Amino acid sequence: MKFQSTRDQSAAKFSAAQVIKQGLAADGGLFVPESIPTLTADEIKALCSADYPTRAAKILGKFLTDYTEEELLADCRAAYAPTSFVGGAAPLVALDDTIHSLELWHGPTAAFKDMALQIMPRLLSRALTKTGEERTALILVATSGDTGKAALEGYKDIDRIKIAVFYPVDGVSRVQKLQMQTQTGDNVYVCAINGNFDDAQTGVKKIFSDDQASKYLDEKGYFFSSANSINWGRLAPQIVYYVSAYCDLLNAGKLKMGEKMNVTVPTGNFGNIFAAYLAKLMGLPIDRLVCASNKNNILTDFLRTGTYDRNRDFHLTMSPSMDILISSNLERLIYFTAGTERTAKYMASLNKTGAYTVDADVKNKIDESFCGYFADEEETAKTIRRTMERCGYLADTHTAVALSAAEQYIAETGDRKPMVVASTASPYKFANDVYNSLYGETPSDPLAALDELSEKTATEIPYPLRGIGERKVRFEDVVPSANMWEAVQKYLG
Repeated sequence: MKFQSTRDQSAAKFSAAQVIKQGLAADGGLFVPESIPTLTADEIKALCSADYPTRAAKILGKFLTDYTEEELLADCRAAYAPTSFVGGAAPLVALDDTIHSLELWHGPTAAFKDMALQIMPRLLSRALTKTGEERTALILVATSGDTGKAALEGYKDIDRIKIAVFYPVDGVSRVQKLQMQTQTGDNVYVCAINGNFDDAQTGVKKIFSDDQASKYLDEKGYFFSSANSINWGRLAPQIVYYVSAYCDLLNAGKLKMGEKMNVTVPTGNFGNIFAAYLAKLMGLPIDRLVCASNKNNILTDFLRTGTYDRNRDFHLTMSPSMDILISSNLERLIYFTAGTERTAKYMASLNKTGAYTVDADVKNKIDESFCGYFADEEETAKTIRRTMERCGYLADTHTAVALSAAEQYIAETGDRKPMVVASTASPYKFANDVYNSLYGETPSDPLAALDELSEKTATEIPYPLRGIGERKVRFEDVVPSANMWEAVQKYLG
């Protein structure tokens, strides 16, 4: 299996290890596989009796063909060990006869990013050996909250890797900020920026494409890599849990082999829902992919109109991991529906004007799989409250956006196929807003909200978040987004 840029089909092709090491294509595009491997009914049936690490190794092996089956299984068993994923990796919980919550937050940072970022460092470590790389990898991460902590936790104290994470100073929850500021490890650095997530993401991309920065690193024995979902090594593991959810529906008797399920995903950067689209292209029986947005509903507008326009107001919401106006992974969907030439044209327009409109045939292809809905702040709070009252289920702010979108889709279409809703974070990561949504009042302190929410709902605080307020703060730097490269240089000494 070889990989190419979304923007140039004639450019060089790379192995999986090479693209995991490199992260971003040289022309600024994202790496995609030259072809999509197939997933047959017999293979799905066999995976039904397998545990999650085995399912993961089998699916990853279809894309990462320069990794051996033994290597992938060993890495998956280590990544998804019961000690790290207390409560299981990606359990499926039925909320009613139709909607099922795919809980992706039982890992060491209580967010869905763990599902990829516990395995990705192992894949990168092997990639350095496979490609004969002698330098140290410098991972740069822009985060809207969850990716940063998950990447820090995954890469901490890994040999020949350093990691620097940038986050918007006022764009993450109190718990998310403390998770990053108190991170342990000798090879980690965390810095806030004065700006939003898009500023952080643009800053990281600018550093990546700066030849002088790359030269500076090379002279010091480093090279750039990424842990955001622009990196194929981050995206590929996300395909697995949609396959796993289908297997679990089969095992529960909710589906018969070949019958289709629907999937709803709360997303800002489009990586998580694009992984579900890849699973569908492989042959997993998925019908509709419901893209759920918060008040920053740029993706909803795009899916409904075919025009992507980031020239709009930016909103800080109670679902901050979705507060994004530049959805990087949407480029991969454009590639699969429009090809490299038009992808390059659309991305050039986005870079120059902040907007582009896809051609009618591209819009029609996207419509075959996708639809978009959004929930504003009031609707998100209502959904948290409604889900608890009706189902006795405690949902975080991002999952609530997805539940609302799923309910809107079902009400509008009458489609009662099993709906898998990606639950992307523990409610305790956003305890203050969840508590306020449920009870109409704000706890005295964002950290006290964890204990108060646990007491009121008779649910447990997940192990990664217990006692978070008592941990030592290590990182308090705040810089303008224009000074991110200087912060990296300072970190490297």
